[in-house]
Amino acid sequence: MATSSALPQLEEVFADSAYQLTGVAVAKDGRLFTNYPYWAEKHAYSVVEVVNGKLVPYPDTTWNSFKKGEDGQNKFVCVQSVVTDDQGFLWVVDAAGINLGPVYQGANKVLKINLATNKIDRIYHFPESVAGKDSYLNDIRIDNVNGYAYMTTSTNGGIVVLNTKTGDSRLVLHDHYSVLAEKGYHFEMNGRTMVVNSDGIALTADQQWLYYKPLTDDKLYRINTSLLRNFKTSMKTLQDSVKDLGKFVTTDGMILDKAGNLYMGDLEKSAIVKITPDLQMHYIAQDKKQLLWPDSYSISADGYLYISCSQITYPPTLPYKIFRLKL
Repeated sequence: MATSSALPQLEEVFADSAYQLTGVAVAKDGRLFTNYPYWAEKHAYSVVEVVNGKLVPYPDTTWNSFKKGEDGQNKFVCVQSVVTDDQGFLWVVDAAGINLGPVYQGANKVLKINLATNKIDRIYHFPESVAGKDSYLNDIRIDNVNGYAYMTTSTNGGIVVLNTKTGDSRLVLHDHYSVLAEKGYHFEMNGRTMVVNSDGIALTADQQWLYYKPLTDDKLYRINTSLLRNFKTSMKTLQDSVKDLGKFVTTDGMILDKAGNLYMGDLEKSAIVKITPDLQMHYIAQDKKQLLWPDSYSISADGYLYISCSQITYPPTLPYKIFRLKL
């Protein structure tokens, strides 16, 4: 474990003084997106594009107009994350768990939006056995080579595998130790004790390995995606194939670069770390005044790591911010 003597400069790129954001996504052409989960009574929109510092509801105002009591099938209810892929699409995970509660009227879903046309390409829904009312879909990674997406579900723990061509899906590793926060790990920040299961997820550039971990412990795991893509793979085979990579830090989100370096937060130290392919961890940024719960990550085409800070365990100290640093 090492700390660089010359840490890269943390640069603020966006601040919101009204609402709590969680996600960040940067398209190949530099377009910037963020999202706002419906976690409080004060809520105005779910997904926005940041254009010259201004918020533009995305893909339109109708999708961002949900109010309690309305049908949530064709509107955003409680969006947890946004991710751009390598083919010009924005993927939106709508957990539909208002105030982190049960899924609202079966409205949890994943949207694939064409960034060239700003139109919805497809909406994916899930059966009760995969993402039922007590689930909370969290983060997503896309494999366009094989046509699959992988998601974490945080309340009960598990990985959701989605065939993006057929729409078929499967919940795997449910209740496996690798998706559950370790009972012996005490996670407390600002007087608040938390237990959150599988959350952060990352996919290697060759699409062969999926990294993931529970939020409120320091363990890190990975599994070969060929096993996940075969829906006939037995649950026992999947469980036996999980690789325990050891102990690192507590983090919310995570992301891999093309060289195989894994970036994640250290929530307890208000820092960002890089884990190299040989599993050596280095601190690359730390700021106890700015990195208040580093949440989600996106890597831009020009080599910047974008970081959203959602201040989850902190008293509301607006504004909520998005930063970037040069890798």
